[in-house]
Amino acid sequence: MVRDMRTAPSAFLDPQVVPKMDSMPTHLILGTAGHIDHGKTSLVKALTGVDTDRLPDEKRRGITIDLGFAELTLGDIRLGIVDVPGHERFVRNMLAGATGIDVALLVVAADDSIKPQTREHLEILRLLAICEGVIAITKCDLCDSDWIDLVEEEVRKLVVDTFLTRAPIVRTSTHTGAGLDALRDALAAAARRVTAPSTHDRSNGPFRMPIDRTFTIAGHGTVVTGSVAHGSAQVGDELALEPGARRVRVRGLQNHDRAVEQVERGQRAAINLAGVRHDEIHRGQEVASLGHLVPSRLMSVRLHLLPSAARPLKNRSRVRVHVGTAELMAWVVLLDGDRLEPGGWGFAQLYLSEPAVATHAQPLVIRSQSPVETIGGGTVVDPVAPKLRRNDAEPLARLAELGSTDPLERAAAAAYFAGFRPWQPMDLARTAHIDDVEGIVRALEQSGRLRLIVVSPSRALRVETRALEAMAKRIEEALARLHAQFPLQTAIERARLARRFEHLLDTPLLDAVLTLMNADGRLRLTTRDVALRDHGPRLTSREHAVLERLSAIYRDAGCQPPSNDEVKKQFGKDQSRLPELVALAASEGTLVPINADYYLHAEIDARLRQTLREHFAAAAGGLTVSQIRDILGTTRKYAVPLCEYLDRTGFTLRQGDVRTLSSSAP
Repeated sequence: MVRDMRTAPSAFLDPQVVPKMDSMPTHLILGTAGHIDHGKTSLVKALTGVDTDRLPDEKRRGITIDLGFAELTLGDIRLGIVDVPGHERFVRNMLAGATGIDVALLVVAADDSIKPQTREHLEILRLLAICEGVIAITKCDLCDSDWIDLVEEEVRKLVVDTFLTRAPIVRTSTHTGAGLDALRDALAAAARRVTAPSTHDRSNGPFRMPIDRTFTIAGHGTVVTGSVAHGSAQVGDELALEPGARRVRVRGLQNHDRAVEQVERGQRAAINLAGVRHDEIHRGQEVASLGHLVPSRLMSVRLHLLPSAARPLKNRSRVRVHVGTAELMAWVVLLDGDRLEPGGWGFAQLYLSEPAVATHAQPLVIRSQSPVETIGGGTVVDPVAPKLRRNDAEPLARLAELGSTDPLERAAAAAYFAGFRPWQPMDLARTAHIDDVEGIVRALEQSGRLRLIVVSPSRALRVETRALEAMAKRIEEALARLHAQFPLQTAIERARLARRFEHLLDTPLLDAVLTLMNADGRLRLTTRDVALRDHGPRLTSREHAVLERLSAIYRDAGCQPPSNDEVKKQFGKDQSRLPELVALAASEGTLVPINADYYLHAEIDARLRQTLREHFAAAAGGLTVSQIRDILGTTRKYAVPLCEYLDRTGFTLRQGDVRTLSSSAP
């Protein structure tokens, strides 16, 4: 990155600053690591000519406090160097700078050998999944060769079983210049190994850059800097600032004091942003392609506790989480045990103190709350996770699938955790590290692993089949409980079921799932009610007897049925069950509701309709209520509600005081 972009504001506007190149270089990020005062900054200056200590306090105290930046060109390789502080008090700054490192330069002073931050920085580099590096022994002019041999032997023992096991160790002196050419050659070789096609595939896809600095330049406005982690951005692009959902525009770009039209993965970049003030941005936020990053306070992760950790990590421990350039407090909920032993791995969920952004497989580091020290790390498995139950085999199996090398398995698992939340194919780039998102979605649909649920003409949702099955089972279990609660009801009101699921599914979506389950033969569904396919009312022998007696009472009453209160008086101590039994008889078709207070027996209803049909055929001008009363042999008390019932059900049509038979009479 630039030494201090405030020294060259005009570069944002001057296109002549862009150098012409015969061929496009490969851009990578090189990060230093090592104990305080082991010569990291001096070594960078000797290699590049840039003093990365830019702050007055750094100059005065002679130590690196915050991140420093320089550039090193090695043939067709261009390394953006991030020089990190070595003091234990500034490890948080080191972690911010270590984000996006491709090649590590571990620095050990010959006159001091291995120190605490040497070890901690090495562990951090391992946790961040860095795979290539070089070891430099500095200040070799201060020691004899025998002593340096011992230091080199100690370093070799330290890096055993790490990514630096076979890394070259280069002896250097910034005072005499010894070893600097050999160090450049070693760094170039390590960089070329990183750029192999199998290990370097992040230049395409959505743009993303974690912010490690922000400031303002007079006349130009807000500037943010960082290491581009993925994709590319151009002048004029619309980007999102996350967390914050702030839409911003790229006014200008720089790469190491050069104005450029585009920055890409592996470059240090300074971005002049329009649409946001400098004081509205902080380290830990990111600029990214629109829609790519989604903030969340809950992430599912695979954690590793360092073997050197002083104690096990217990469930619900509070830790410091470093992800990207952000540092947040979090509660750790272990998903497959009550404690994670030193050296162990396990799935967990991080309940963050504030929203953060991440992508699938992104490394993270955790540090203890007090004393503050690095205790472990791991990778993000689900960056926008639902809350999971502990020790539940099903989600644990799906989390394991998210770590699969098969993109179809990862995508299916990501869709499983998306559940019934709306998602788009492009989201799989973030949630499952998928490049060919459209092709993967087509493959999942063709194999039946994704099912389309049509909620409305303008709303449809892809749901992973195992997530759909899990929801269907929950609905069946809820219906079973409701059937047990109301054993005399043949079906449950859909509104009652919807209240049980309003925290999971809105009513239109629940209706769509119920329709799907009905089509699969798992439910009986009407516009008003729902029931399990094989469910029937569960009556005691006494309830059977009451039901038979009810049927006889209404059959014998003919067209003069008793009111609800009149029926209750005939049943004494069985009155409490009558409303449910009457409703059951109505649902089974034995009784027909006339209004809120009267029912007819179904046989009487059928006879009544047949009788009136014959009289309507003989009456050319229709029938009045009085005529219908006389035909049915009843009184006006019953004739009026009966006529209203016949109008309501479409059997008759009323015109003033006369009713005629409807042409569509049932």
